[in-house]
Amino acid sequence: MIGRGAAADGCEPAGIATTAMAGIVHALLSPDEIGLFSGFAQRRNLQQGDCLFRRGDRGSSMFVITSGHVELDFGEDLVIKRLGINEFFGELGLLIGDHLRSADAHAGQDTEVLELGHADFHRLVEAEPVLVAYFLRRSIMRVVSNEQMLIGQLRRRNHDLEAALDNLYVTTHQLSHTRELVRTDELTGLHNRRGLALYLQECRAQEDGPAQGLLLIDCDRFKQVNDQFGHLAGDRVLQSVANILRSMAGADDLACRLGGDEFCLLLRRANAAIVQHAAEFVLSAVHGLLERSHGMPQVCHLSIGASLLQADADWSEWYANADRALYQAKRGGGDRLCWPHDVTEIH
Repeated sequence: MIGRGAAADGCEPAGIATTAMAGIVHALLSPDEIGLFSGFAQRRNLQQGDCLFRRGDRGSSMFVITSGHVELDFGEDLVIKRLGINEFFGELGLLIGDHLRSADAHAGQDTEVLELGHADFHRLVEAEPVLVAYFLRRSIMRVVSNEQMLIGQLRRRNHDLEAALDNLYVTTHQLSHTRELVRTDELTGLHNRRGLALYLQECRAQEDGPAQGLLLIDCDRFKQVNDQFGHLAGDRVLQSVANILRSMAGADDLACRLGGDEFCLLLRRANAAIVQHAAEFVLSAVHGLLERSHGMPQVCHLSIGASLLQADADWSEWYANADRALYQAKRGGGDRLCWPHDVTEIH
């Protein structure tokens, strides 16, 4: 054992420096330190699986392993640290006193440890102050090294978590985008028939029931537009109609392209006056666009069949009522609104 005056010149004890620097992270004690600690600490024998302390426990002792090994589990998905013979741990409890343990400590096999408490440590300091001073300096370096390692692990885990969240966001966005594509008409951006069916299902699941008003809309002489000006002009007409319906639809309403040049507008909360007003707005907007059109058509006249919806009926009945009114509007020359009660029997 090294005496009190062995490092009086300020130098570290011979042969310790290299060993200590190599053992900062693993906290290896030199043979001199082991011999010194053994003379003051209490020996404890542990069986495999025995717990020395748990994370969050308060402690004021440090431990040195003389046989077997101890596993430190810091939780939070951090790497479990395994300590073997001549390694020490728990020194912050000794140095600070009443310190909250940062890990669970379990014996990985039958193990013997030296337990050094405050009173033991004070006697040790009186016996070998130089060696203890060097041990303390090395312990502080180890604490800093361990904290840096834990911070690095937490940063890596946080980075992995951020990456996982980013991937989840991208996947969710892709799924949402896919769902929108499934229920959206590619040309106009309105809902398609599938979107309409899903909307009707969602409405029925709500307390206030299904939509209350329906406008069934058809473009007048649309085939002539395609034949005379080409399909690009026809697509532009359909997109203009879609924009008008989109501007008319409220947050709870649904504008839909049923196919070809046929559209519908479902009004979530409506009466006859509201449905009438919506149809007149659509017709007026078309007239405004037509007045400003020169040469290539931007839109065409529309025929509209309107009906109020009954909660106990289904879509096919709603559609049939509005379709009869739409047929009557077509027969009348188009560019108009008709209701089912406007339909007259033809013999």
